[in-house]
Amino acid sequence: MRHTTLKQLRFLSAVIKTGTVTAASSAMNVTPPAITAQVKALEDLVGLPLLERVGDRFIATSAGREIATTLDRIEALLAECSGALAEMREAGAGRVAVGVVSTARYFAPTVLAAFRKERPKVDIDFIVGNRDETIQRLRNYEVDLAVMGRPPVEFDVEAKTIGKHPQVMICAPDHPLAHERNIPIEALMGETFLVREVNSGTRNSFGQLMTQHDGGRDIREFEMGSNETIKQAVMAGLGISFISSHTIAAEVEAGRLVIMDVVGLPLMKTWNVVRRTDKRLLPSAEAMYRFWVEHGGEYLPKITGHAD
Repeated sequence: MRHTTLKQLRFLSAVIKTGTVTAASSAMNVTPPAITAQVKALEDLVGLPLLERVGDRFIATSAGREIATTLDRIEALLAECSGALAEMREAGAGRVAVGVVSTARYFAPTVLAAFRKERPKVDIDFIVGNRDETIQRLRNYEVDLAVMGRPPVEFDVEAKTIGKHPQVMICAPDHPLAHERNIPIEALMGETFLVREVNSGTRNSFGQLMTQHDGGRDIREFEMGSNETIKQAVMAGLGISFISSHTIAAEVEAGRLVIMDVVGLPLMKTWNVVRRTDKRLLPSAEAMYRFWVEHGGEYLPKITGHAD
């Protein structure tokens, strides 16, 4: 691989991402024969096939995937170098990519806005996704920092707690249990629960909670892909939901949702800011990491009490 060029790696990656030589040539602004020639030269250097045709598209072989992953790291290092040079030219400049799980998007923009007041020349890429997507971006060096509940265990990270994360049960204001006190969880087993996708932080917490109280009974669950959809469905009376209190402050204040007074709730988790241990953060990203650790908790929404 010593004589491999960055152009060859990028051309291969373009074919893998687009699936065709024609699309790759358009993306790279070169002719299709140029793409084909460079990928063939790279295969000759490696001594292994890097692409295979499936139908009318190309997909990566295991060797091709290995090279594409390596290119992702090279591109990340080049971006770090470019950012570092920019900061050398003008202190305080740079770009920081922040990934947040979807539940954290209710408070993360406020934290980022406060950070920008201190460092107005820093550009921020704010990327929202579910837990799996956010972890994948952190794994692939696509983000400098991530804000989530449980830190990933699949690779080495440093995680710092920024504040408490209460999780509560909610219902519509006209639900029969909306104004009851000290509701045992067992009394909810006949309800329909509106839940997030598998492996989301809230879904995992809900599963652990129900396992302790369901007595082996089946739970009626209706999976939905976002907190906003869940809130609308609860307000419409389709069921109740176990959800982050940080997502519902406005609706509870307006009287459109009620936090149920369930024994043992809220379930208190934590929010964390996470970075890869093997990724060198540029000064702007390092400053943002410190800002989250030192001040992030100040911007967390306050839990709204049970409606009377």
